[in-house]
Amino acid sequence: MTQVQDHSPTPQVLNPPLLGISGLNVYYGESHILRNVDLTVGQGQMVCLIGRNGVGKTTLLKTVMGLLSPREGQIRFRNEIITRKSPHQRARMGIGYVPQGREIIPRVTVRENLLLGLEARPQGRKGNDTIPEEIFDLFPVLKTMLHRMGGDLSGGQQQQLAIARALMGKPQLLVLDEPTEGIQPSIILEIEAAVRGIIEATGISVLLVEQHLHFVRQADRYYAMQKGGIVASGATKDLSQEVIQRFLSV
Repeated sequence: MTQVQDHSPTPQVLNPPLLGISGLNVYYGESHILRNVDLTVGQGQMVCLIGRNGVGKTTLLKTVMGLLSPREGQIRFRNEIITRKSPHQRARMGIGYVPQGREIIPRVTVRENLLLGLEARPQGRKGNDTIPEEIFDLFPVLKTMLHRMGGDLSGGQQQQLAIARALMGKPQLLVLDEPTEGIQPSIILEIEAAVRGIIEATGISVLLVEQHLHFVRQADRYYAMQKGGIVASGATKDLSQEVIQRFLSV
């Protein structure tokens, strides 16, 4: 007897994104800054947020980190609602943050700046004074500067230190706000390579705000913002010249 084969498609089981943002509305006082923002970041994915100055990109990252509270909407991380969790709780859940301006502690050594990143681990620092060798594999210059004050480093070196400090917490999601701002071109390429290397070596995800086109193209996906809302998105390999002109031109 001939058996009839079923050729109907097998239902696809989709894993939830690592970060999921839906219907996010954020205000400064009565000024409506973020408007119904939806955004997702998948596991091991690099997502870039683009747009001109003042459209709400940094506000969105601060809301992801819990530094600002939304009036409406929801944020999920690892399929858990974190909308009302504190920045401290989000850090210990596995979200690392490098803010615009880096916020290196200037009168503390590079080593101590790095060790402060251990506070973001679920168990905290707990007397741990070990800097993993992988940090120096990504940022070799830091190994030669461990005893220098953070404020004595160049802008590019401080940016590498800020990213390395965030990685000390072993995050699953790394949030970067304009990591190439004010940095010379040769160092930009080093930071680009390091971020891609972090994703490939660890499988963590990255959400970043960036204006440097070459860096933007390193991402898997982009979201373009205008007037506080998401107005375009897609794979960066399909990033058109029209979108570049609208959202990356100064």
